[in-house]
Amino acid sequence: MDDSVTYKTAGVDIDAGMESLRRIKKAAAATHNTSVLTGLGSFGSLFDMGATLKEFQEPVLVQSVDGVGTKLMVARMMGRYDTVGVDLVNHCCNDILCQGARGLTFLDYIAVDVLKPEQIEALVTGMAKACAANGVALVGGETAELPGVYAAGEYDLVGLITGVVDKSKIITGRDIKKGDVIIGLKSSGLHTNGYTLARKVLFDRMGFGVDSHHPELGTTVGEALLASHRDYSRPLLPVFEKRRVKGVAHITGGGLIDNVPRILPSNVDAVFKTSSWTVPALFRLIAQGGAVPKDDMYRSTNMGVGIILVVSPEEASAVAGDLKDAGEEPMFIGEIAEGSGATRLE
Repeated sequence: MDDSVTYKTAGVDIDAGMESLRRIKKAAAATHNTSVLTGLGSFGSLFDMGATLKEFQEPVLVQSVDGVGTKLMVARMMGRYDTVGVDLVNHCCNDILCQGARGLTFLDYIAVDVLKPEQIEALVTGMAKACAANGVALVGGETAELPGVYAAGEYDLVGLITGVVDKSKIITGRDIKKGDVIIGLKSSGLHTNGYTLARKVLFDRMGFGVDSHHPELGTTVGEALLASHRDYSRPLLPVFEKRRVKGVAHITGGGLIDNVPRILPSNVDAVFKTSSWTVPALFRLIAQGGAVPKDDMYRSTNMGVGIILVVSPEEASAVAGDLKDAGEEPMFIGEIAEGSGATRLE
């Protein structure tokens, strides 16, 4: 009997890693443009900035890193992994959009307990789909098989985006003042935040499964929870070129309560009229099923508002018109008032 120990018997399958790489190369390559100088598997990812620099007078790189949180657990319960790849890219694109930037390159980090090439393929295929839609090149990543670190079936997903914006067009929020108007764009669901609360209420307290139907949702609980995080780059970047947008906040973890103050000067508050938009059924179901306090819902979820813009009253109608032309349904959901850099819900 052979009692020798190999890396594979210890828990790391290098061949599975190579098979995963083979499966994802085509999807990643489909996102590449002439600026990408290396393929997957290189020690570093090379990106020629020459063409990009010609488009900008004073180009500034913008970087952001984020994950998908416990939405990954819902994907595992559903046995579907491509959608969370889309979520990851769109989340990161929206984050740098808040400063007026568009994405250039994307890197991913996938950590698993046991490496399954078909799972990695699904995750990266989703990322590549979203990257291609956003004109972002998926230039590399890392897949780590970590037995003993993650429990059976557990995994994590992280993305790093690099984008660019002209220095004169960086959106900072510093010029936001009393009387400015807040415009919101609808979310497609929870996006990538609030899933720990949602799982606790829907699965543990209410007893739903991912295949359970609820009449208000119009679909299964699992499908409602797995709805892809919206990408706002395509409707908003053209608006940034035409109009003066003073501030943009991506409504992620922390909701309206914690995210909007990140762009506010210290002498004003963002006042939201919560009756000015219809909170989608999924959020109402979570709030009612868990008797969740209002402030907690608005701090842990987006409550149907995925991103907000702050504009002057003079620009508000034009910005809303541009958004409608782009197929959006802009909502006038609040205004800026004197304050101390906080969010107020009314």
